[in-house]
Amino acid sequence: MSDQETVQNQVTKRYSEGARLNTFHNPDRFMSDLRQILSQGRKRIGLLVGAGAPMSIRVNADGTLVSEGGSPLMPGVEELTNQAIEGLTGQQKAAAETIRAELGAAANIESILTRIRLLQQALGPAQVHGLDSDGYKALGVEVCRKIGEVVGAALPKERNAYSELVSWVSGTLRAHAVEIFTTNYDLLFEEAFERSRASYFDGFTGGHLPFFDPVSVASDDLPPRWSRLWKLHGSLGWALEGDSVVRGRGRAASQLVYPDHLKYELTQKQPYSALFERLRQFLLTPDSILLTSGFSFRDAHICAVLDEALAMNANASVMAFQYMPLASEGPACKLAFERPNLSVYASDGAVIGGVKGTWRPGDPPKNWEDIRATFWGPRRPGEQSKFLLGDFALLTRFCALAQATEMSAQATPDDALAVLGGGAPAAIAVAVAHAGEPKA
Repeated sequence: MSDQETVQNQVTKRYSEGARLNTFHNPDRFMSDLRQILSQGRKRIGLLVGAGAPMSIRVNADGTLVSEGGSPLMPGVEELTNQAIEGLTGQQKAAAETIRAELGAAANIESILTRIRLLQQALGPAQVHGLDSDGYKALGVEVCRKIGEVVGAALPKERNAYSELVSWVSGTLRAHAVEIFTTNYDLLFEEAFERSRASYFDGFTGGHLPFFDPVSVASDDLPPRWSRLWKLHGSLGWALEGDSVVRGRGRAASQLVYPDHLKYELTQKQPYSALFERLRQFLLTPDSILLTSGFSFRDAHICAVLDEALAMNANASVMAFQYMPLASEGPACKLAFERPNLSVYASDGAVIGGVKGTWRPGDPPKNWEDIRATFWGPRRPGEQSKFLLGDFALLTRFCALAQATEMSAQATPDDALAVLGGGAPAAIAVAVAHAGEPKA
């Protein structure tokens, strides 16, 4: 039995045990507290954004945001793996497919790339699956190039989840800068910040050929209005020139899109060591809160940083917003059972303070129904109500509305779809139109 299967069995057992105990969590209570934190701008807030985030944005063939149909702006890890391997040819494709088969259930584009790089380091002139060391070096470069082609899509021009997140980040006077950690290689956050003319720092400095400066990352002495953007797995546009990592080489530069899944060697090198250390230091800072979205908790190195930091700092907290039901979120739940300052908010229930429970909203206080519609309701017409913030687009909308003083539910489903590009509750769309309106 694989480690992943063992974890899933343990979580399923605890999920069943919790169900027999009839434990419940009221989402209104926790989202009221979160909404207050998001609106004040006093707490040290970070976000950890994974591959599931751009999947919440649906576009047509022209890259235009659509309300119905369409396809995700970026594919998930499984589809990215399929597209990257299908794009190979000849012996390279044969070797990659063989490696994928050998890895079995653990195979994805990152684990395949890890195996390719290990073979590159180990082989020399000897051959495995028809390629020697130089052959695997070339294969690794080609796989990165294919990844770059798939994740190089531009941010839709229409208002979307990324632009709303940037509006929330830059729209409040803050005591501390918001720090965004992402495992994604795309340039969506960069585009969103630059379109909004919002200042951000990503670890690079300079004008002609910006270079990575680990001292600036560690010192963190820029003003709070400068948001931080830390790309833990590298990025399109990064390149290695001499002994320096530089930025600004465009979407075609994909040499550094992934440092290696077995990062113990490569994360000792810049920029990865500085970026992982930045995540660790953020969580070791007193009274910090990290929100995660689109992150599967299957990256062992990131989970190790979370586990260690949360164990050392009881005053830090992580709120993991997961799209699937609790029973399907094994890795996240396992960490939440072990570290009570990490909570999992799934579609059907939560693990909060190490206690698993299903969702059960209480009797709403006055004027709360419209606020509840921003995090609780059916994802699609005719479905049962569930917790919605596992969807990145709805989480960013919740953040953007945190400062709304009045919200109304007088809207049609088409209004909501037009604003969000997906099937969200109608009240959310109208909340945008009424956010900040004075009371009659």
